[in-house]
Amino acid sequence: MGSTVIVIPDGEGVAIEKKKFHVSLLPLISFLRRKKSNRDMRRLIHSIKVGIALVLVSLLYLLDPLYKKVGENAVWAVMTVVVIFEFYAGATLSKGLNRGIGTILGGGLGCLAAAIAQEVGGIGNAIVVGISVFIFGAAATYSRLVPRIKKRYDYGAMIFILTFNLIVVSGLRAEKVMEVARERLSTIVMGFIVCIFTSLFVFPIWAGDEFHDSTASKFESLARSVEGCLEECFNRVGDKQNQSRDNFNGCKSVVHSKAKDETLVNFAKWEPWHGKFGLSYHWEKYLKIGEVLRDLAAIIISLQACLQSPIQSSETLLQSIKEPCEAIGSSLAWTLRALGESLKKMRKCQSETVVVPRLKSMRLQLSLVRTSSALGQAENAEGLAIANFIFLLMEMVNKVEDLAKEMEELGELAGFK
Repeated sequence: MGSTVIVIPDGEGVAIEKKKFHVSLLPLISFLRRKKSNRDMRRLIHSIKVGIALVLVSLLYLLDPLYKKVGENAVWAVMTVVVIFEFYAGATLSKGLNRGIGTILGGGLGCLAAAIAQEVGGIGNAIVVGISVFIFGAAATYSRLVPRIKKRYDYGAMIFILTFNLIVVSGLRAEKVMEVARERLSTIVMGFIVCIFTSLFVFPIWAGDEFHDSTASKFESLARSVEGCLEECFNRVGDKQNQSRDNFNGCKSVVHSKAKDETLVNFAKWEPWHGKFGLSYHWEKYLKIGEVLRDLAAIIISLQACLQSPIQSSETLLQSIKEPCEAIGSSLAWTLRALGESLKKMRKCQSETVVVPRLKSMRLQLSLVRTSSALGQAENAEGLAIANFIFLLMEMVNKVEDLAKEMEELGELAGFK
């Protein structure tokens, strides 16, 4: 920042200092450099997109020719952008279509009920309005409690109830109701078009891509957890507590990912074709893979709890099974990474030629460890702890085999190459 000193003589000879400021982009550049992660950048992009959409619909107010056509109904376009613009393109499309369908159905049925009530007239007017509000309100509310409808159309049912009641009880004449409904619907459509255009065509953020990458990353997370557990058990690392916490956090995030996965799949089903994903993609198979991954994560957490049990096996007994168990752990981690890489790059996993033989070899090694003479000579408490440890390893092998089968089925359905 530069400054110049301008000396203005006066009666007392006092110099007055004036500073000249200039605009600097350094703070903005520094902020963008801090936003290095992909997630942070997408949040920034989403915020900018929302701002652009709000500016576009605000033109209905700012430009006199547009304002003369829509008038105060322009507020419905602004409200539409604020309400339906979401982070993911599928979420925006879902809320937008739900809002449109709910508004059209609610407005159409509301106008019909208002027209019938107007024709009846007198006390019958109030009776028709009351009966129609009760029937349609109760039916729409009941539909919101049905799981399949609630998952995808809950917002549309809510908008239907709101629109229907606003129109029916407005007390206007039927012709006026039709006019108000048409004007408001036109501005809502304007807001919807702006949202969809901005969301789908300006740096779109796809829920399908997010779910695909999230599922693939879980394989690597569980592979690291398996390696960390066995290293914690046999190598007795010094920073054991921190490593155990890291392993637990990785598995915990996988176990608690069900709600997020279902939400992303719901949004992904609304998204148009983009890349290799679209409306008819096999997202249900991804959910099945996620279930198996959560089961595997739960087994790893149980294995960690086993290692932290007060009843610990002797060092001699652990060393007797160290080599085969470490080999099995390495094979499990390798298999998980191979399956995750196959999903990430959408390639067929060589389950029959590579994965299945490895799993059979692991199962055979565990059987040999379980029947070894060293375990037979162990005391009851130590033998129980080791048997539990080996049982959990065997369960992990079985779950990885289930994963390989699910991945093979997904590859056939989705046409992996």
